[in-house]
Amino acid sequence: MQFLHAHLLSVVIFFPMLSTLLAFFMSDQASRAYAIVIALIELLLVLLLWHGFDIQTAGMQFEEMKELIYQIGVNYHVGVDGIALFLLLLNAIVVLLCVIYVKEHRKDFAICLLLLEGILMGVFSSLNMIFFYAFWEISLLPVLYLIGRFGRNHKIYSGMKFFLYTFLASLCMLLGILYIGHDYANSYGMMSFDILDWYQLNFSSEVKTWLFVAFLIGIAVKIPLFPLHTWLPYAYSNAPTLGSVMLSALLSKMGTYALLRFLLPLFPELSEIYLTPIAIAALCMIIYGGFLAYAQKDLKTLIAYSSFSHMGVVVLGVFSFNIEGISGAVFMMFAHGVIVMGLFLLAGILEERTSSLEIARFGSVAKSAPIFAAFFMIVLMANVGMPLSIGFVGEFLSLLGFFATYPLLAIIAGTSIILSAIYMLTSYKDVFFGNLKTGNNQISVFEDLNAREVGVLSVILALILILGIYPKALLKPIEQGSRQLLEVIEIRSLPFLGSLDTKIKEVSYVNR
Repeated sequence: MQFLHAHLLSVVIFFPMLSTLLAFFMSDQASRAYAIVIALIELLLVLLLWHGFDIQTAGMQFEEMKELIYQIGVNYHVGVDGIALFLLLLNAIVVLLCVIYVKEHRKDFAICLLLLEGILMGVFSSLNMIFFYAFWEISLLPVLYLIGRFGRNHKIYSGMKFFLYTFLASLCMLLGILYIGHDYANSYGMMSFDILDWYQLNFSSEVKTWLFVAFLIGIAVKIPLFPLHTWLPYAYSNAPTLGSVMLSALLSKMGTYALLRFLLPLFPELSEIYLTPIAIAALCMIIYGGFLAYAQKDLKTLIAYSSFSHMGVVVLGVFSFNIEGISGAVFMMFAHGVIVMGLFLLAGILEERTSSLEIARFGSVAKSAPIFAAFFMIVLMANVGMPLSIGFVGEFLSLLGFFATYPLLAIIAGTSIILSAIYMLTSYKDVFFGNLKTGNNQISVFEDLNAREVGVLSVILALILILGIYPKALLKPIEQGSRQLLEVIEIRSLPFLGSLDTKIKEVSYVNR
């Protein structure tokens, strides 16, 4: 027990990955039950982290460090703050619900999901950039396997496009990481790849722009930021249901997390200088993604573009440079993960029952499956930002924070709510209340949700409603992490731009 307390974060990272070794020797049926137990234990461990997290303490908590290769600055260094903590929680919740939901190829999905869970725990808690980059790249492999083996339509093409885009873009970030490690050695006489050490560096004007671009490219493709999004509709749409869930609910959050952990604090002055083009790119995600979603005839592709559109709001919140916006962006990462998981699971159920996701083929589904229709409506309303739902809180705070930075762009970005309502409600009307197509007997005998599906979706609905009504449980720790991040940005920006508006407000909207 003492070991667990001292190394709790390391256990959270490596427990699910090591647990996959036993799953290789299990039957298909046993592996699913085993994965549920492991994922449940992992969630309890993350909740233990949350219970022990002190929101009054500044800096990283549950920090562990062990020197591995001292000569080149490769150390095992992990820790969490209020920003990373709830991405760990989101990861644990999503994976547990996924392993409960999985129906076919249980062993393959159990291994991939548990492996990916541990890898993402490493991504969100690594403070050494070599370990971070290793986890960042390895996370591609389980998803590539899921798409390539269990995807639909052009699955090989979709998987390879996803892999090549993200892998090649990440190589740019690797070059930046290696250069900064070398630059640290020139400044301090020894190499270090710890991000907390890098916060002490002042980069020369000749290279900092190139470093900023290198990190931005690697991160932007992962989000993905417009116009580097062309892999998204293929990967999201052609992945199996649980592959789409992992991509949209978790892997996209790696990019926005990296913006907060690395890009903004390492390059605060350049983040402010290039704020306008990045904000315009995020605005294009919101507007362009919304129109693309409206034009889709395939329900899964519609959800993919909807996810793309909402991630644009997260990017705006990140670049607001104030507590409200950044706290809202982190909260929206969690909220978006929960909501998009629900949407893709519901779309997957529809595809399983009818072998199609073409919106025009459906109609009157609500008559055959009223429970399914009710669940879909609640998740849909959260996606469009209905008040008292989890989707409203993060979107409102993100736009509120960005309004203080760019009022006009924030107002335009607010149209995302209108666009979301148009394409989501239109598709819902067509699928659930449209005229039943002649000869489509699958709809007339459409089976309503079974007990397992109701159980998984009920957890999602509980999160949507409880955290929509009482978001303070998440916002208080998130605010502490956001405040600390802004302090780092403010200190690092002073030698360059004294006008950078990162002053922390005394009155917090969270406490109002």
